[in-house]
Formats: sequence, C-alpha cells, structure tokens
Amino acid sequence: MRSLFALQDRLLAPIGNGDNALPFAARFAFAASLALYFFNSGLTKLGDGIFGIFQPSLGAYAQIFPRAMEAAGYDVSQLGIFHWAVVTGGTVAEFVLPVLIIIGLFARLASIGMIGFIVVQSLTDLIGHGAWDDKAVLGAWFDRIPDGIILDQRMFWVLALSIIVFKGAGWLSLDRLFNKSDA
Repeated sequence: MRSLFALQDRLLAPIGNGDNALPFAARFAFAASLALYFFNSGLTKLGDGIFGIFQPSLGAYAQIFPRAMEAAGYDVSQLGIFHWAVVTGGTVAEFVLPVLIIIGLFARLASIGMIGFIVVQSLTDLIGHGAWDDKAVLGAWFDRIPDGIILDQRMFWVLALSIIVFKGAGWLSLDRLFNKSDA
C-alpha cells in the first residue's frame, strides 16, 4: 500500500500542492458562474438616476425585507435607516465584492464578505420569502439529487470562496503582486 501512495506522490509532484492553482481556479469558477449573477442581481436593486445606488428601488426592499415591506404596505418611507443601510450595503456588495475576488485584490476579505452575503441571502430566501418548507429550494444533502438551491448549490459557492479565504488569491492576482510574502 505504501508503494501505491509513493507512486501517487511521485506522479503528482510536478503540479505541487495547489497553493496557487487552486485559489486561481476558485476565482475563475466564481467569475465564470457567479459574477454576472450577482451583478445582475445588483442591477435590479438600483433606483433611478446616477445616484440610484443610494436610493434603492422598491424591488430592492421587497427582495431583502419581504415581510417588512408587506407590513408597511410596500411604502418604503415606512421603513427606517437600518433598512436603507442594509439594502444599500447589500447592493454595493453585489458589485464590489465580485470585482475584488475576480481581480484578486483583498480576495480573502472579499470572499469572507461574499460568504456572509450568501448566508444572509439564503436565510432571506428561506425565512423572509417563506421557502423553508419548499424542498426544491432548500434541498437536502445525501439525497442523490444535487439540485437544491440552498443546501446543494450554495454549498459549492461557499466552498469555492472558502478556498480563497484559506489559500489566498493565487496566480494572476493583485494580492500576489502587492504582497510578495503571499506568493
């Protein structure tokens, strides 16, 4: 058995331990599969005009605070500064954090931010939008069906981002360029 492990180690030695390739692959996977998802989601939250990011749309409040909006009769003026700050901060995060991850600038912090964003997004879907009992949305682990939006898909999102959190940004990143000790 030891000889099989030794053979495996010799065969895979040229690719190294993945300290740079794996985070780069995680950033690429994020860019290829999720960046436009978050960008388009952010666009749906913008208000009118050039400063629309600071005056989120009615839909932004309805997406993030569905129960509060229903209770307020969909009148944004009935909500407070907290609601505005969360909606505005979330909207900015949907634009800024993916860019930071893609270019690899403060990639670890940006990935932690995105993981937090995904957790809040998932809880909003489950609790705020009442999808907790919807098995198609929640999904289940170890059920042989890998299409649950929350438990299956978002687990992979968090896994890719976790690679960046623990390993850094990897190849072709501004973090690596500016911080030679991370190389």
